[in-house]
Amino acid sequence: MKELRLHRKLYRGTSIDEALKLYAKYATFEQAEEPDYWVVRVTAGSPAREERVAGELANYALGLTIVARDKSPGAG
Repeated sequence: MKELRLHRKLYRGTSIDEALKLYAKYATFEQAEEPDYWVVRVTAGSPAREERVAGELANYALGLTIVARDKSPGAG
């Protein structure tokens, strides 16, 4: 199992949810919330696959967060 700790100041929760849906066919996920972090535990067929899926998921969620912030009022 690979654990991601995604800081709430950097990642939107809705972006993480969208990324989890996209990558659900490649791994299973457990989610938890902490005051400063979204926690995602990734389980897949091998440690290498867990590492790969975790990295892709984090990058995708960050990209969605950036796009959403750029579209928000007052973004410039």
